[in-house]
Amino acid sequence: MSTVSLGRRLLALIIDWFVALLSVALLTGSPLSGEGSVNPLWNLGMFFVQVWVLTGLLGYTIGKRLLGMRVEGPDGRPIGLVRAAVRTALLCLAVPALLQNDEGRGFHDIASTSRVVRV
Repeated sequence: MSTVSLGRRLLALIIDWFVALLSVALLTGSPLSGEGSVNPLWNLGMFFVQVWVLTGLLGYTIGKRLLGMRVEGPDGRPIGLVRAAVRTALLCLAVPALLQNDEGRGFHDIASTSRVVRV
């Protein structure tokens, strides 16, 4: 298993956040920011749904796929929707993702018994 750097994980997170912003803008017909943009909670909700479903079913988000990473459980398979919901909810809080152990796993990974690996 190859560990993934925090910088690489943050870049994937930024890509995923931008995909969520674009999705909300396309669905609502509103601008990405400024006057007329939607409530930021819509963006967070879209981010949650996209990351939750993609991580749970496929093991990767769009950002992780582009950067050659995947989320897996101890058995090497995608973690499923329940564990992905826990992981994504903690990720949305931001702080748990920044708290890492000596293996580079964030609290959201530890709580969902997952890990991010390079592919």
